[in-house]
Amino acid sequence: MSIALGNKYLSRGEDVVFGVREEFNGKDIEWKILRMQNNKVFGYCEAINKADVVLICCENEYLPLVCECLCSLEKRDKLVVDCTNGNYHPNFDCNTQYIQEQTEYSRVLKAFNNLGLDYPASDPMELVKETYYCGNGDLDKYRVKKIIELIGFKAIDVGSLQNAPLLEAFYHLRKQICDNKTEKVDYHFKLMSV
Repeated sequence: MSIALGNKYLSRGEDVVFGVREEFNGKDIEWKILRMQNNKVFGYCEAINKADVVLICCENEYLPLVCECLCSLEKRDKLVVDCTNGNYHPNFDCNTQYIQEQTEYSRVLKAFNNLGLDYPASDPMELVKETYYCGNGDLDKYRVKKIIELIGFKAIDVGSLQNAPLLEAFYHLRKQICDNKTEKVDYHFKLMSV
């Protein structure tokens, strides 16, 4: 997902840096191309430090490292967008709440998590054209809305940050539907008004 979103922003002329764990060695051609550019791929902390807006698109096992980097910042004025989903179990915890608790960071919003970390593999024909977002603070929510729309997605506001667990549950419901089908097909939801 990080490559797909990053490339969408790069194609719009935005300055993008990618944060990876120190031992990361991406095998995909996109990572190899990015690594050949001196100013695109950094460790988590350095990338977060360089960014004005931080999109968190990591596996859950690396979320504590990302939170440590957020805690190490001298200034806490960055906009942080959680694009992840907690692990599914009946009483699952929400990654967005975890990020806030671990970092005491106030400007955390949720968006893009409906795509899943396997995006765009889960949407090879790029039919998913909407994403949901939630957060507190009208100005921050407006900025996230514009960030979403910049790369061609319809931004659907689902309210305050207390709704972040609902967005993660929405993702897990989609995954459960996919897992219960015999054919290897991904399913996504489409919001309709009637």
